[in-house]
Amino acid sequence: MGKKQKYYVVWKGVCPGVYTSWTDCQLQIKGYEGAQYKSFDTLEEAEQALASSPFDYFRTHNSKLITPKSLPEGFDKNCVAVDAACSGNPGPMEYRGVYLLTEQQIFHFGPVYGTNNIGEFLAIVHALALMKQKGVCMPIYSDSRNALSWVKQKKCKTKLERTSKTEELFRMIERAENWLKNNSYNIPVLKWETDQWGEVPADFGRK
Repeated sequence: MGKKQKYYVVWKGVCPGVYTSWTDCQLQIKGYEGAQYKSFDTLEEAEQALASSPFDYFRTHNSKLITPKSLPEGFDKNCVAVDAACSGNPGPMEYRGVYLLTEQQIFHFGPVYGTNNIGEFLAIVHALALMKQKGVCMPIYSDSRNALSWVKQKKCKTKLERTSKTEELFRMIERAENWLKNNSYNIPVLKWETDQWGEVPADFGRK
């Protein structure tokens, strides 16, 4: 059976529009700060999504990407959720952070060749460093037990081989590990309970 056709909407990128391959989509978003995009199963869905803003679309058509299904009573949305996505493992990897109170993407990085676990680790450290830089303290949620453990140990225990293809990523890992070793913080880094609350709000929606 052939691979199912996907359609990629780029709301914010080099050239916004609908693309029929992940490669073409990547060309529009790689290195573009604050890029906003999503995959769809049909051209009709993609064109309808492009006609509205990404946040309006998620709220009206696919709210689980931004607002979890069943948060605990009294859950404080003054927090950041992070997540990573990888096309293949390893493969083109990216990560981002979303501020739950406003449902806004506050940072995004990638794609770069790597693994999902590495992306989850880097996303947490990115959020920690950003908050410390801005003098902000609020919980960070991740759905990755591996990444949470690595952050606690201040070591990215990936089995990915360091090669010319992954050199850029490993330099990022080293910077993240050094940041953890040289900085103290009192920011809570917590597990997002996917089974109870639904997908983490920073999810890329490609499952």
